[in-house]
Amino acid sequence: MNTNVNDMTVGSPARGILRFALPLVLGYILQQMYQVIDAAIVGRWIGVNALAAVGASSSINFLVMGFCNGSCAGFAIPVAQAFGAKDYHKMRSYVANAVRIAVAFAVVITLLTCMFCTKILGLVNTPADIFHEAWTFLFLQFLAIPFTMGYNLLSGFIRALGNSKQPFYFLIIASLVNIALDVLLILVMGMGVAGAGVATLLSQAFATLLCWLYIRGKMRLLIPTGEERRYDNKRVSILLNNGVPMGLQFSITGIGIIMLQSANNALGTVCVASFTAAMRIKYLFTCVFENIGVAMATYCGQNIGARKLDRIRRGVKDAIAIMLVYFVLTVIIIYPFADEMMMLFVKSGEQEVIDNAAMFMRIANYFYPALGLLTIFRYSIQGLGYSNLSMMSGVMEMIARCGVSLWLVPALAFKGVCLGDPVAWVFADLFLLPAFLWLYHHIKKTKATD
Repeated sequence: MNTNVNDMTVGSPARGILRFALPLVLGYILQQMYQVIDAAIVGRWIGVNALAAVGASSSINFLVMGFCNGSCAGFAIPVAQAFGAKDYHKMRSYVANAVRIAVAFAVVITLLTCMFCTKILGLVNTPADIFHEAWTFLFLQFLAIPFTMGYNLLSGFIRALGNSKQPFYFLIIASLVNIALDVLLILVMGMGVAGAGVATLLSQAFATLLCWLYIRGKMRLLIPTGEERRYDNKRVSILLNNGVPMGLQFSITGIGIIMLQSANNALGTVCVASFTAAMRIKYLFTCVFENIGVAMATYCGQNIGARKLDRIRRGVKDAIAIMLVYFVLTVIIIYPFADEMMMLFVKSGEQEVIDNAAMFMRIANYFYPALGLLTIFRYSIQGLGYSNLSMMSGVMEMIARCGVSLWLVPALAFKGVCLGDPVAWVFADLFLLPAFLWLYHHIKKTKATD
């Protein structure tokens, strides 16, 4: 077996999940770190208004990029299942057809988002004093969509074979490139918010190139040849059935986030800046939960392909235990130091921004176990091949955030914004827990009669 792959159908589930998740987690923490550095450079060296401009469109980014990245993650699931079943011909056919779909998606989404960039910012009540800079940053984010999809698709293929280390290394390199470009374009060349956008675009392109070169050089098991390259309607249908619901799940969630950000934007520039700072730090911590979930998608995909259902149950229990240990660590860090973290983004005189952002972090932190359960069950369901079912959790999140935006934000102002994520996570769990239990027993019964 190729040493660059990792068979997660054998050995200790906890060890396998940790071995897969740790590089993934470290990679995404690093990725979030350069988002933090972006915001810190913008906020401290350009100003609060520039920080607000970068953050004013974050919910839009989540909606669009969530669909792109979610779809790519979904495309990798049939690849992981075929790898688990040791059917490498089928696996490579999935790879070829996934590339076709991803290219088509990237072209269409990039064109549409760039055309409607102005209207989109208007829909989320972007304050007039930051509108121009917000447009510049968002437009550059949209131009980066093909590279963002390229990286997520290719790294998804690599992870489907159990190798999460290489995408981690590529993120390290891309992060360093991003930081260097931030310094050059923002501080040296004085490009402002546009510099942050260009730096992100170029670093994403570089990460995509690194993944492609690695697959060509070290993972030729993934490269289709001959008949494997042909368009296959059945394979395309399976890929779309996994990818589109997974992408829509994030987009549906994103609708709720847009509603929440729109309600927050209406509170003024200070609240927009507070939200931006808090979200940057929040993602730095919550990406760990997300990537424990991503590990579970690959783990469940390989084990369902290998027909090892007992390992799936054991893996979920081990993932929950890992999540709870991490939650304790976040409490130890966030609760006492939230205010100091927010001072990374603004000067000490911006006390209102600091107080709001720190309150956001502390309230969210109390509900991290709910987020952990959400990601574990959601991605496990996706790994089992039932992306349509997991999509319903996104609907629950959307309903919850819309409710908070319509009722709690008008009543409680920024404190209502702080409750948006926690309420959404709890609502999603109310659906996901019984859904996973039902699905597991359903699959077990089905496999027993095969």
